[in-house]
Amino acid sequence: MPSTLAGTADFDANSYLDVVETARRAPAWLDALISAYSTYGLALFAVLMLLAWRRARRRHPKQQAVLALMAPGLTVLAFAVSSGLKSLLHESRPCQSLHAITLEACPAPGDWSFPSNHATLAAAAAVALWFVSVRIGALAAVAALMMAASRVWVGAHYPHDVAAGLAVGALVTATLAMLLSRHAEAAVKRLSRTRLRLLIGA
Repeated sequence: MPSTLAGTADFDANSYLDVVETARRAPAWLDALISAYSTYGLALFAVLMLLAWRRARRRHPKQQAVLALMAPGLTVLAFAVSSGLKSLLHESRPCQSLHAITLEACPAPGDWSFPSNHATLAAAAAVALWFVSVRIGALAAVAALMMAASRVWVGAHYPHDVAAGLAVGALVTATLAMLLSRHAEAAVKRLSRTRLRLLIGA
């Protein structure tokens, strides 16, 4: 088993180095585009959440609007789980361990790598949006995969970091969303009797 784990680690490190080297040889405009998305792309998910909420509050039944309102909170909870894992596992960034030259400046020691918070946030947002709108959720899922890939491209994470981040974000959010969806109708009735009813379009 130890040899299998070592082989897996070597494969992951080699895959990371291959991606980083490809990024170094890529056209400058492509690196700039991917780097910008890696840094600022999470804002796209906030825009998609706003769009999903605006669409949901104009439709019936209103349970989807309630789920849309919960989407940011679910995403934050998934981020908290990811951050907790980081603080427990203490995996160094690959740019530190492998001394790789990367597009993104190598974070200082103590800024742990596993799992990727960016990938977690992106996957969590995508799953939360899927419960509101399959179409918007599908778009967000593609964007989440692109975010995960971009974090390896700029050198911030190993492939297994972003894979774990996607899994954590998806599993935490899907579990919570399924539980909350059972109470969405009750939440609609309660909100409909308050001044917050405008949030669900009631």
